[in-house]
Amino acid sequence: MRLTVLGCSGSMPGPGSPASGYLVEAGGVRLVLDLGNGALGPLQQLVGVAGLAELDAVVLTHLHPDHCMDLCGLYVALRYGVPSARRIPVYGPAATAERMAAAYGKEPDPGLSGEFDFLQYPADGFAVGPLTVRVARVAHPVPAYAIRVEHDGRSLVYSGDTAASPALVELARDTDLFLCEAAYADGDDNPPGIHLTGREAGEHAAAAGARRLVVTHVPPWGDPQRAAEHASAVYDGPVELAVPGGHWEV
Repeated sequence: MRLTVLGCSGSMPGPGSPASGYLVEAGGVRLVLDLGNGALGPLQQLVGVAGLAELDAVVLTHLHPDHCMDLCGLYVALRYGVPSARRIPVYGPAATAERMAAAYGKEPDPGLSGEFDFLQYPADGFAVGPLTVRVARVAHPVPAYAIRVEHDGRSLVYSGDTAASPALVELARDTDLFLCEAAYADGDDNPPGIHLTGREAGEHAAAAGARRLVVTHVPPWGDPQRAAEHASAVYDGPVELAVPGGHWEV
């Protein structure tokens, strides 16, 4: 699998990065994990404008704007610019279809369903071509999920947004690449139940036995390098930082 960062700025687009968005490619399949504010632009750079109609699926971890709002732009492209021969599957929490229709200013029925096939996560996982996808509910103020993608004996796990979560550790067990948020700064008086710090990201990677950690979702006012250093203090494996355009072969 090839993982490419479309955007990795936490909570909002930053001066140098869109909000959350990641492209996974394997076996001829293109799977988008989150599509936050600004992430649609880099996606077009990778797949082309016409390639938007050929995406195999979009998976949304949760419905905060920094993780889903550019789905509205993708709708515009598919509706008026590069129509797709089929509706693109969009997996997300309950009420994703209604929330995205409201974001675009449409009634729930038909909402955006002409271009997207909105699906809730199946309890036992689902397939996107040769990829197997599983999810786990994690700790956040709204329903939020971490995502595990597997292909040909390899795996990557994306935390989405979460506070400390045993379910995230289990989902990330022995994964080859762990893309984990670290929105909070260690040492700050952080509100509970929302995000991880760099140290907590490292602790989750260590507990899961992940082979590589990529720290992401640091907000524009944060210090990504500091987050990575704090993760390295408690995790012995390789620690890297997500950057726009960064990519990894898994």
